[in-house]
Amino acid sequence: MELTVDRVSKQYGSKIAVDRISLKLQAGIYGLLGENGAGKTTLMRLLCGILKPTSGSITLDGMDVSREEYRAELGYLPQDFGYYPDFTGTEFLLYMAALKGLNKACARRKATELLEVVGLEDMGRKKIRTYSGGMKQRLGIAQALLGEPGLLILDEPTAGLDPRERVRFRELIAQWGKENIVLLSTHIVSDVAHIADTILMMKGGELIYQGVWEEQEDLETFYLERM
Repeated sequence: MELTVDRVSKQYGSKIAVDRISLKLQAGIYGLLGENGAGKTTLMRLLCGILKPTSGSITLDGMDVSREEYRAELGYLPQDFGYYPDFTGTEFLLYMAALKGLNKACARRKATELLEVVGLEDMGRKKIRTYSGGMKQRLGIAQALLGEPGLLILDEPTAGLDPRERVRFRELIAQWGKENIVLLSTHIVSDVAHIADTILMMKGGELIYQGVWEEQEDLETFYLERM
């Protein structure tokens, strides 16, 4: 599977949020770094089809981002994902599974599996309004994995997670990235230093760096020098 981003721009009036970005992503984990306002979230929304590019194209194995087949391969966790506080964790995953077109038997099986994967197996019958911030974030990660997406896009996925939960998340994503494309945006440099195969850096809407990361180097210093 290959995600192709060809000279994509997004402009709001005179402000250019994403400026002629081109990428080719294959199976692996890509860490997207940049300060607030760098254009990371706008780029991710473009890749998810939530926003339409001002110019350029986005395709996944030749399927345009606007196509239903593209969305069927997509798993997305936005920075602030919406949920229904009076749903239980299981009900929420079943609802999201229905939106993704999973049949009832498959949806129930996947909901049970994913609650266990993110460490919420004891919380499935409890209402989401009783969850801590970290639990809600783990539920968001679980819904992004429904349907076994070939393209997984995560915006600040470790926000609200404690150190032990972050380790669990990194292990999960490391496994997922072996056969799928994973793009995660974060301001926590150590998160991507531990798991990303490739580092992407944005500044002022532009992609200023793309490269395979060597773990022996200090990523935080490397990042700060370029910001």
